[in-house]
Formats: sequence, C-alpha cells, structure tokens
Amino acid sequence: MKKYPDYYQNEDELEKALSRPSREVVEMIKKLDGDLIFLGVAGKMGVSMARMAREACLQAGIEKRIIGVSRFSEESQRPLLEESGIETLKGDLLDLDFVRSLPDVENVYYLAGTKFGTTGNESATWAMNAYLPGLVADKYKNSRIVAFSTGCVYPHVHYQSGGSKETDLPQPIGEYAQSCLGRERLFEFGSLKNLTPVSLIRLFYAVEMRYGVLVDIATKVFEEKPIDITMGYVNVIWQGDANAMILRAIEYCESPAKALNITGPKLLSVRETALKFGELMNKKVRLTGVETETALLGNAEESFKRFGKPEVGIDKLIFWTAQWVAGKHRVLGKPTHFENRDGNY
Repeated sequence: MKKYPDYYQNEDELEKALSRPSREVVEMIKKLDGDLIFLGVAGKMGVSMARMAREACLQAGIEKRIIGVSRFSEESQRPLLEESGIETLKGDLLDLDFVRSLPDVENVYYLAGTKFGTTGNESATWAMNAYLPGLVADKYKNSRIVAFSTGCVYPHVHYQSGGSKETDLPQPIGEYAQSCLGRERLFEFGSLKNLTPVSLIRLFYAVEMRYGVLVDIATKVFEEKPIDITMGYVNVIWQGDANAMILRAIEYCESPAKALNITGPKLLSVRETALKFGELMNKKVRLTGVETETALLGNAEESFKRFGKPEVGIDKLIFWTAQWVAGKHRVLGKPTHFENRDGNY
C-alpha cells in the first residue's frame, strides 16, 4: 500500500496525512517521559501536530495526556482535537492568571505567535511574540520546551549561498521579525536562568494543500493573476514532515537554548515553480518584476543530520498543489506574503 496518494481529494484525507506519524515519531513517543502540551494549538500547524502526537501514542500502545491550549477563535478546530482524544483548554495566553492556571506538563510545544496585521498593531505583536514567551518560560521552567521561531530572524542571503545557518547572526528585517528575535531571546534567558532545556525552531515555509507559498503561487497562476518574482527563491517543506521533525526536537532540547532550522533541502525558483504550475493547470503565467540575487533562505543540514531529509519531495508537492487548486478545493485564504522584502506584514 502506498504511503501517499497520487493526490488529495478531500480535507479529511489531507488531515489524516498531515497527522500520520513516522516510525521515528512513534519510537520517540515510546521513550519520552511525561505528557505533552501544545500552546497556541489552533494555528496552521498545531492541530495536525497534536493529532500526530496522539496517533503516535496509539501506535506505540501507551497513554499520555495531550493538551491543546488556544483561544479557539475558529471553533471548528476544537471538536477535531477532542474527537482525536486531545484535551482542550480555552483561554487567552496573554492573561497571566490563565497561564499560571495551566497544568504542569513535562513537554511543552510553544506554537503561539502573531505575524499578519503587524503593521499598525506593533505593540500587540510584541506582546504576543516577546512578552508571552517570558511568561511561558517562567511557567514551564522545569519542563522541556520546543518553541516556534521563524527563518525571518535571518537577513536575506545570496541564492547561491546555501542559505542561512544556525551559527549565522540574526539580522531581522521589520518589526515582525524583530519581535520574533525577541521571542527567542526571552526563551534563551529562561533557559540560562533556570537551566530549562529549550529548542528554538526556525521554520521556513511549511506547506500543505490549503496554505503556503505553493498555494499562493498556484492560486495566482490558476486565476491568471500576475506573480511578483522579485523575491525569486524560497525553501519549503511538507507540513507533515515539519510536524514530525518538530515533535522529535523535544529530544534535542538543551540549555543554553539552541536554534534549529527546519525546511526542505531544495532551493525553489519562484519563476520556474510558477511556470510548472502553468503547465500542470494549462494556464497562462503572468510574471512581474525581476529576481533579486538575495532572498530569505535557510540551510537545514543540521536538522537533516538529526532527523533525515523530508519524505515528500518538491515535485510531489507541486503536483499535489496543482491538483488541489485546479480542483477548486478549499484554501485558507491567508497569503504568506513570501514576496515581501521589507518585513511589513
């Protein structure tokens, strides 16, 4: 039986694929001491990641308490989690009393954050991306913490450079990226002060059929809208692979906290990707702008040493996305703004 279909025909099939644990995730869960909590679980990756952890427990034949915390502004996410056997807690993570009331759990996955709407709402962005991490670092000082960050903390680098490495100095562009570096610094401070083991995940563009850079490009091609290729190159990774790697990062938490890049191994040309979508969907491709030689790119060799390379390659991702968009299936309607070079979101 094939692990992956030729393409995805509905959201139920897609959700199951995004939540399917690898053999390595199941083995990790078998060895992992303690329960798991996912803070900010209702975001784009949290639901499938928490469900993957739950499915890994089932396959491993062990019982762990898995908790998902969110405001659940989209109520549809909560039943999906609870039907999978995940306990949910609803509340505002910026409420200090609510954070203090959360159960003590050994393994913490911090997924909360704000990106879009930063411009004109800078103070709220900093509160979510930098103040809240300080609260969480203190609340869970005796736990292991895997905390989402972003590749946006790096500067733009030459497309032939191989991408930014974890040892490169951050040079965030714009307030969103600056606040994300603030998030890292608060977790680093907690890790140093309390000897809390922490892993900081610098993620470059996880994609699935309803959201991500590939959906952005494919949708414009399908609608025959112009595609700006000024940001000419990107890295992406299948969200199912990213979920598995991030779950396994709990085994690599350490103090002082260390950053880890998560993305795919292949440099993608936005121009070539758009032309490929045009070919697959029989659409005329409209390109605007000229590629610059620099882009926001990550080198994920360190994560490949730990976890291996992603199972799903870029050609398959492009084909799946073309079939999904051309089939007029639901997309989230939340553009990544990957083409933005000034850091304003």
